[in-house]
Parts: sequence; C-alpha cells; structure tokens
Amino acid sequence: MTPTTVTSRRSCIATSLPNKILKTSDSVGGCDFPVDPLDPPPAAPVLWSPTDDTSTVILDTAPDLLSTTTTAPILPPPLASDSIGADFRLYDAAVPSLQLIQIGESATITPLVAVIPLDISGFDRLESVERLLATLHHRAVPPDTRLTAQQRARARRMLQAFDGFRYGATQQSIAQVIFDIGDVSRDEWQASSRRHAIMSLLREARRMIEGGYRKLLRHRRRRG
Repeated sequence: MTPTTVTSRRSCIATSLPNKILKTSDSVGGCDFPVDPLDPPPAAPVLWSPTDDTSTVILDTAPDLLSTTTTAPILPPPLASDSIGADFRLYDAAVPSLQLIQIGESATITPLVAVIPLDISGFDRLESVERLLATLHHRAVPPDTRLTAQQRARARRMLQAFDGFRYGATQQSIAQVIFDIGDVSRDEWQASSRRHAIMSLLREARRMIEGGYRKLLRHRRRRG
C-alpha cells in the first residue's frame, strides 16, 4: 500500500503508515502517533486505510446527471485530509461508527454519491452504504455483520487469555477465569479439553497482535 500524507485538522502534518493514518502532536515534540496522545482512549479516533477497512464509505461529488435530484447530506466535520484533498470523517450517528472518505469538493452543500468498486469488496461497501442511508433517512439501521456474536465472544476471550499470559498467569489459572472451572489435578489438566482451548486462544491472539486484527475489518467471503 502506498503511504499517504494527511493533514490533521487538530494537529500538524501527519504521515500514514501502511495501515493507519498517523497524527503529529505539537505537545510531545512533534512525534507521529496513530491518534492524538492527549485524547482519552475511548474518545480517540482511529482512521483506517479503505483497503484494510472495506466498510469505509467513499463519497464523491454527484455527477451533473444526478446533482439536481440528490440532496446534500449533513456529515460530521473532517478529522483529517490527505495529500490529494480527500477528507476523512467518522460518522458517529451510525452504530458502530462508519468511516467516510469524501473526495472531490468538500463543501457541505455539495450533493454526494457513494463510490462502489466492482470487486469483491463492493459487497462490504454496499452494506455500509445501506447503514449510512438508513441513518441519514431515520430508518432502522441494519447491523454490522462483519463479526458474529460468537466471533466477538471468541475475540474477547483471546484478549482475556493473552492479557493473563502477559502478566504471568499460568494457562490453568487463565482457564479457571475464562471457563469458570475449579481446581483440577495436574493429570486432569493435561488431559483437559480446556487446556487445548486456552492454547488455541493464545495462538490466535498472537496472530491477531502480529497484524491479523485487520481481518476483523472486513467480511469473510469466498471468492468465485
């Protein structure tokens, strides 16, 4: 992926790494950070490359053919702009938040259309456009289907297991917390299915930390 230079509306010039847009903080020596280090963690916005996050909605100025019939949506202010003038926004009115990238004119009165590529990621973006339209027109918003409830629960367990392992907990003590099991003998633990489940959670957690987390940003679809 080609690095992109962005200008933060809240800080100075920032340069993106392959997967995240970085911000430069004036208050900490002008160093690059994925988000402003002064933001509290729950409020810190993270902007992803649209090639990683296939739920990103790409907006452009409506062509003349549609400009008289398309109204200008009310969008949040941009958080950042890249070197070619595209605006990056987070639309918090949708749950979970939608990342929007607006190219072309950035005036708030400009009618907009969504850009859907005709590759496999187009299915992901269509779902996001549907969620955006439902929010803008006060309809029931369809759920984000990238992760099932079971996948979310497993991801939560992976984080729990890895946090415990990182702070020195044994695999058996991690299993006691995650699976709510009592004390067992060494021989029982060696033969326990819970032991293998914890080992699997730790393996997957390591893969996530090494970059696999980006798979959570897109749907799992079988190609042709």
